[in-house]
Amino acid sequence: MTPENAERLLGYMRNAGRDLEGRLPDSIDHPSGRNPYAHVALCVKRRFGASYKDIDDSLLESVMEYIDQLVEDPR
Repeated sequence: MTPENAERLLGYMRNAGRDLEGRLPDSIDHPSGRNPYAHVALCVKRRFGASYKDIDDSLLESVMEYIDQLVEDPR
């Protein structure tokens, strides 16, 4: 991914993390609460098989749509 697109995507992920604060379901693995920023990054990595910086530029819109889905349904 180009540095410009990586920066854009990182900002989008940060906004999603902020939107998810306090909305993630409780987990016994995280007794102090879950980190919504890490949640978004991990979900993106699992879904697309790479860190956000390593995803192909052609998938930028798909990644952003996926992040929107995470915010809408934070399971």
